[in-house]
Amino acid sequence: MIFKAVGDSRPYPDHGYTGRQWSSVPPRLVRLDELVTTKRELDLGQLLAEDSTFYGDLFAHVVEWEGTLYLEDGLHRALRAALHQRPTLHARVLAL
Repeated sequence: MIFKAVGDSRPYPDHGYTGRQWSSVPPRLVRLDELVTTKRELDLGQLLAEDSTFYGDLFAHVVEWEGTLYLEDGLHRALRAALHQRPTLHARVLAL
């Protein structure tokens, strides 16, 4: 199993963070097997794109809520890491 669990929603309250606010959260290493996804599906074009940043943040966004790490944004980055047999991912982790 790549992830701790595969979810299809965000069970945590809305944090209201904007892209600029996310950029103030320092990135850290997160193990893939500790993440719960908030999306069940991925656009294959995103996963296989040469430049998969989509002009957005270079780091995945993770929300820590009630002791669980939820992968809010960056599923394509996490899967690319898994495909390259890397067990960790650099992510910005917002603790709620």
